[in-house]
Amino acid sequence: MQHEFDVISAARNWRFNGIAAPTPTDMVTEVFATDVLTMEQLRLRLSKPVWHSLNATIERSHAIDPSIADTVALAIKTWAMEKGATHYTHWFQPLTGSTAEKHESFVMPTPDGSAISQFTGRELIQGEPDASSFPSGGLRATFEARGYTAWDPTSPAFIMHHHNGATLCIPTAFASWTGEALDLKTPLLRSMDALNTSALRALRLFGDLDVQKVGSTVGAEQEYFLVDEEFAYRRPDLVMTGRTLFGARPPRGQELEDHYFGSIPSRILTFMTEAENQLYALGIPVKTRHNEVAPGQYEIAPMFEQSNVAADHQQLVMQVLRNTARRYGLMCLVHEKPFAGINGSGKHVNWSMSTNTGMNLLDPGDTPHENMLFLFFCSAVIRAVNVHQDLLRISVASASNDHRLGANEAPPAIMSIFLGDDLSGVFDRLVDGSKSSVKKRSGLLGLGTPVLPTLPQHASDRNRTSPFAFTGNKFEFRAVGASQSISFPITVLNTIVAESVDVLTTAIETRMKKKQTFEAALQTVLKETYAANRVIVFNGDGYSDKWQKEAAKRGLLNLKSAVDAFEQLTSEQNSELFSRNSVLTHRELEARQEVMFDQYFKTINIEAETTEWIAQTQLLPGIIRYLSDLNRSAAGLEAVGNLKDEIENKVSTLYQALSVLRAKNAELGGDNVHSKSLHMRDNVLPAMTSVRQAADALEKICSYEHWPLPGYREMLFIK
Repeated sequence: MQHEFDVISAARNWRFNGIAAPTPTDMVTEVFATDVLTMEQLRLRLSKPVWHSLNATIERSHAIDPSIADTVALAIKTWAMEKGATHYTHWFQPLTGSTAEKHESFVMPTPDGSAISQFTGRELIQGEPDASSFPSGGLRATFEARGYTAWDPTSPAFIMHHHNGATLCIPTAFASWTGEALDLKTPLLRSMDALNTSALRALRLFGDLDVQKVGSTVGAEQEYFLVDEEFAYRRPDLVMTGRTLFGARPPRGQELEDHYFGSIPSRILTFMTEAENQLYALGIPVKTRHNEVAPGQYEIAPMFEQSNVAADHQQLVMQVLRNTARRYGLMCLVHEKPFAGINGSGKHVNWSMSTNTGMNLLDPGDTPHENMLFLFFCSAVIRAVNVHQDLLRISVASASNDHRLGANEAPPAIMSIFLGDDLSGVFDRLVDGSKSSVKKRSGLLGLGTPVLPTLPQHASDRNRTSPFAFTGNKFEFRAVGASQSISFPITVLNTIVAESVDVLTTAIETRMKKKQTFEAALQTVLKETYAANRVIVFNGDGYSDKWQKEAAKRGLLNLKSAVDAFEQLTSEQNSELFSRNSVLTHRELEARQEVMFDQYFKTINIEAETTEWIAQTQLLPGIIRYLSDLNRSAAGLEAVGNLKDEIENKVSTLYQALSVLRAKNAELGGDNVHSKSLHMRDNVLPAMTSVRQAADALEKICSYEHWPLPGYREMLFIK
């Protein structure tokens, strides 16, 4: 029997179809942002008054002047058509977590039967996509279709090319007819305003009158897997759910630790290079590429950008990776856990705060114990993470990320902060009242031979087990899942830090009103803040069972499942926080909670029905054919009889497990998405696990020719 999939074909039958080699002129500096309508491009195309008005909106958050809309729209259209665009779209981020677009042509018929190109200010500023079929959590009923997209001038327009043309993409927010946010960008922009207001207030207290704007900056690393299409499209589970619902562990996984930072295969490196060239043209400053820990796993990482731009760019990174992979006969997987038994994929969000004058507020400088501004903002972050552990956990909660968080490859579901010994020592001395200065390391690391240079040594080591780690001049939020939008995690970070900055600023002002000097008030507030929140600081091994027990003693939250986390979103504290900072109303927050439960329920429901379908229509028939062939080819042999008995016992186990899953799938768990989610977590997921365990045991003893699915051996190692 010839197998449906061909390992040899997968290894050799791919080509650089239609892929031109870069020319010497395709230098990064020449390609970078060529498909982006940069501020410099706009400056060259607009009059000075229009330019200054638009620049004030972008740089200083002034309200957009509607009177300049037609002029700006004409400049944008002219630039886009010069780049080959025939259509435009308002590009937005609905609550699906991905992006959405509706293309409109520039062509406008005229009465004489000809046509002109047209793009007005109204078309630039506002669009009207149908809002009824996007997740809204009840903000929009199905029969209430009207929704609006609104131009975000702080995120530049860009061109997306395809084989027969190009489209102008205009980043926008998405709201209902009643003005409520239906997307991920609107709350993000609001949270940026909240952080700016709080940080400016604090800086004025420190005597800084020069800074006019403070924003959060983000660099989001992206982990992903690549699988040959020869195998991927013969796996209904990968096609339908993005992860393998079956698959026995191969003899070799990541045990040899030889894939991490290993030599990148030629096919993969060529794919990476083309993807990077597209990302450079879109103005995305990708900096790093390498093999990740698991076989078949890779990473791409950009440099820091303004939060909302970084969130837009992160969506484009995933889109470009997926589309480009197809050109190389590959499927790109960004699911958090596409393969069991090996590392899953995260999206580490590196977060900091910077001013329009170029100052990083989380840079400790050479002497962190003397840099009181840094200690102030760092204290605010520490307080924010401790007080709002639940929100940080909620921001990364999903059905897919539940497979990853807490495993020995990713941060635990318990939120904590890693500061490192030196910075922890600074705060400990502040609380303990010690006047001795913190002694820095020599700063040089010798390597034992004069041939090798001495290396600059960082003040602390890195902690890969911490969900929220200080890494020199930023915090790395490592719990974010590979497939999710980074917009909501950033929104949460901006909002909780804005609140903490306000709390600390008010505390200092209160003390100063009582005639305490600023320096004395600052030191007292920093001391009290760290003393009250130091329980969140943990510099040890987050993977250990010891930490689970220690965290419980400290009273830290351990929301192990996404459902546990979602339930906390609309608490009185969270509702008041988002409302007070004008980020989300209580109704908008309730809607998001509804969407979270709904997506969790539907994700697992799709996986469970796919599991049932594959087991019933592919795995059982394949193993039964194997039994039939055994009967015909080797009747009477004792070894064959023993094998048949073993297979029949395991088939019986699989069928019993499948019967249980079928029954659980038939029950949806109630009338609301909360109860349905609980049913999926408590009943359906265990039933799926039982089916998988039985099937994976059969895969290990079934003949290769009869097992209908490509296995981990093929998918992970053949490129």
